Amino acid sequence: MREELFKNCTLCPRKCNVNRLEGKRGYCGMDSTIRAARAALHMWEEPCISGKKGSGAVFFSGCGLRCCFCQNRDIAIGDSGKEISVERLAEIFLELQEKGAANLNLVTGAHYVPHIILALELARGKGMNLPVVYNSSGYESVETIRRLDGYVDVYLPDMKYMEPELAAAFSNARDYPQAAQSAIAEMMRQTGPCQFAEDGYIKRGTIVRHLILPGHTKNSIAVLKYLYRTYGEDIFISVMNQYTPVWKNEKFPELNRKVTRREYEKVLDAAIELGIENGYFQEGETAEESFIPAFDYEGV
Repeated sequence: MREELFKNCTLCPRKCNVNRLEGKRGYCGMDSTIRAARAALHMWEEPCISGKKGSGAVFFSGCGLRCCFCQNRDIAIGDSGKEISVERLAEIFLELQEKGAANLNLVTGAHYVPHIILALELARGKGMNLPVVYNSSGYESVETIRRLDGYVDVYLPDMKYMEPELAAAFSNARDYPQAAQSAIAEMMRQTGPCQFAEDGYIKRGTIVRHLILPGHTKNSIAVLKYLYRTYGEDIFISVMNQYTPVWKNEKFPELNRKVTRREYEKVLDAAIELGIENGYFQEGETAEESFIPAFDYEGV
C-alpha cells in the first residue's frame, strides 16, 4: 500500500523518518491525515495557468520547508486546515472541474503525495480529465517526484536559492539548492519542453518560479543564470516581485520591506542580458496582501 510510505516518512528531503500513521508529525507538521485549507478557483497564477477560467487550486496544510518569510504561514505551520479523506479529496477534484477550472492545482502537497495519487486515480475513474499542476516550494525528494510520473502534467516549482547560506538562514535548508536542482531535473525529464493549447493554457511542461527577496538580487540573478544555462527555452521562468512582509522579522530586518523598483529592474535587466524569452514578469504594485487567499475552508 502507498500509505506504507507514511510509516517511516522520507517524502521530502528532510527525511524525518517518523511514523505518521501513528499520529507522529515530522518537520512538515502533519501526520498522515489529509488537511486542506481551501479549494477554489484561483485567479492569481501565471496567465497560462489561471487565464480567465481560474485554476482549481487545492491548498494543503503543512510544509516541509517553512521559510521564515512565508506568505501562507497559517497553513504552512498547520494552524489552518480541515481534515478530509482520500475519497473527499477526489470529490473536491471533480467539483473543481464542474466549476470550470482550467486545471487542477495541487499547492504544497509533497507530504501527501501517496494520498494525492490515490485521489487522482479515484477522480479520473469518475471522469476527471483536467491537466494536473503540481505547485511546489522546489524542496522536493527526487523519489517523491518520480512517484508522480504519469499523474502530473505541469510542474510549478519554486527555485528560491542558489546560495546555501541564504537557504540555511531563511529556510533552515542548506541543501535547498541541490535538492531543488535535482527535483527540477526530474520534473523536466517527465514533462519535456512546455506545450500549450490553442487557447493559451499550458498542457504540459515545467514553469519555475523565483521570488525576489529584498536585499538579495545577487541570489536572484544566480538562480536565473542556472535555470537558463541549464534548460534554455525548454522551461518558462516566472520572476516575481510580489514579496510581502506580512509580519515583523526580528532576526532578518532586511525582510521587513518590499522589493524596490531598482532591485526588480536589476533582476529583469539580468534576465534580458541572459537572453531569457520564455518567461513571465510582474508589473505594477504586486506586493499586496490581496495575493494571499483567505484560508477559510472554502470548497473543502
